[in-house]
Parts: sequence; structure tokens; C-alpha cells
Amino acid sequence: MEVPTQDLPPRVRIHEVGARDGLQNEKATVPTEVKAEFIHRLADAGLTTIEATSFVRPDRVPQLADAEALFPLVRDLRDERGVALPVLVPNARGLDRALALGARRVAVFASATESFARANLNRTVDESLAMFEPVVARAKSGDAGKVHVRGYLSMCFGDPWEGAVPIARVVHVCKALLDMGCDELSLGDTIGVATPGHVQALLAELNEEGVHTDRIGVHFHDTYGQALANTLAALQHGVTTVDASAGGLGGCPFAKSATGNLATEDLVWMLNGLGIETGVDLGRLTATSAWMAGHLGRPSPSRTVRALVGATTDPSPKES
Repeated sequence: MEVPTQDLPPRVRIHEVGARDGLQNEKATVPTEVKAEFIHRLADAGLTTIEATSFVRPDRVPQLADAEALFPLVRDLRDERGVALPVLVPNARGLDRALALGARRVAVFASATESFARANLNRTVDESLAMFEPVVARAKSGDAGKVHVRGYLSMCFGDPWEGAVPIARVVHVCKALLDMGCDELSLGDTIGVATPGHVQALLAELNEEGVHTDRIGVHFHDTYGQALANTLAALQHGVTTVDASAGGLGGCPFAKSATGNLATEDLVWMLNGLGIETGVDLGRLTATSAWMAGHLGRPSPSRTVRALVGATTDPSPKES
């Protein structure tokens, strides 16, 4: 039943991360053709921003070692249907690989904390920002056409080594990413410890420091069951871009008992009930996630998928 609530945005853009952030954290390596079919099915369900892959070193993230093979298989979605297909580029080499295949939306991945910067990038926060600066500058230079750059910022609410992360530190790194030329930010609750008051406090401080809400997206993990509550808090603040992963794929290897990303189906169910438009067909989306769960050989973690499709999923994938 649709029951709108005042002071919420009329429409939300879902930034679908299942094919990249989701699959890179799965134990199983999915065949390239299945990934391409997954992305096409997500587009058929109405998703208009689908993060396709990551141009990282294949030995570092073997689940995404097929980026060069995959991107040409899905590029038609952008060229013929206008679907945005952002890709992650960790450094200048990754950007070159992405641009060579015609990518027009890229993302860099920074950290708000020193511990995670060391663990993930083997650099300090300042050193990682210095590494990203020429990458963003090249992407925005115009030599490769108009390239949109997203700045991911991890550990915005808590760090497994450092504990609570001061809001001022997060704001500092956010402003650095925007100053170097990023078009938008994605605030990551990497280990899923955020709560709604913390979310609104961070957003308010960013606004106070001149960062407009329309340049902010949110990326919540559901480790403590707070992802939807945190999303609603962000919507109440005016955020209209929400990251989610079809079927709740993925997770964070640094969070104990992490249950993964916010499931796109769970998000769409809530937004539908609030009367907020997404353009997503929930039936097609749940069918797609159940299909992918079959390829992964396990049930989908999404509560909505389980409610609409069933608590178990046949581990033997059906015909594509």
C-alpha cells in the first residue's frame, strides 16, 4: 500500500552496484557471459545506473579480472538505451584501460581513515588523494570526452581498527575529492555501523561546509540491520542518490558477520510504499536476483527476494 510521507524527494536514482561491488566480494567467480546477462537483466528491470566492473589488477581482485572482456558486452546498454555504466579505476593505469574501451563514467575509491587507506591502498590518506588527483584531472581534461567522476569514500561512520570516525575528518576528505574535480560523492558505511542520527549529522556538517546535498550519494551496509533506517534518514535530508546491490550481493571483508550491501529489492519495496519513483520493476528485479542466486549456488540474502520468490533458491541455474 502506497502511503507517501511529507518532505521526502519525489524520485530517487538507484546506483546499482551488484555487478561490481557485489560480485567482487563473492567467493565464487562468475563467468563473463553470466555477468553480462546479469547487467542486461538489471537494465531490463528499469535500473538506469549500473556499475559494471572495476579496472583493478587481476591478481588483486580475480572476480573482476575480465573487465576488458565484459565491458564491450554491455556497452550497448549505454549507446542504445542510455544506461549509465560507471566503472571503478584505482589508478592511472586503470583509467587508461577504462578509457580505451570507451568508458564515460568512472569512480575512484578513497578512505576517511588512515588504517583502511593502509590496508586497502597501502598508502596514507594524503598519499592516496595525491594518487587520485592526476587520475581525476585526466578524466576531466576533455581529452577523452566528457567523463563523469564519482568519489567513493569508505569508513565514513566507523573503522574496524580505529573505531568511531570524527565527522570533521570525513568532511575534510569529501571536500578534497570535490576540489580535485569529482562530480559526486558516495558516503560509505563500509562496516555497517551507522545509525540515523549519525547520518543526518554528517550530512548537515557537509552542507555547513559548502557541500550541496545534490552532490551526495549514500552507500550503506546492513551489518546491524540499519541500512534502510539510515537510507530513510538520508532521504529526509534531501539525498536522492542511493547505492544498492541486487539481491544484497557482496559485503565487507573487514566487518565481522557483515550481511552485505543494502539489497536493491528491499530499497525499492520501501520506496514504493513511500510513493517515491525509481523506475524499477520490482518483479523483474527479484526474478533477476533469484536467477543470479542460482548461479552463485545459494539463496539471496535480500528479505524482499525471499518474501516474493521463496526462502530457498535452486542452486542449479536455469537457462539464461
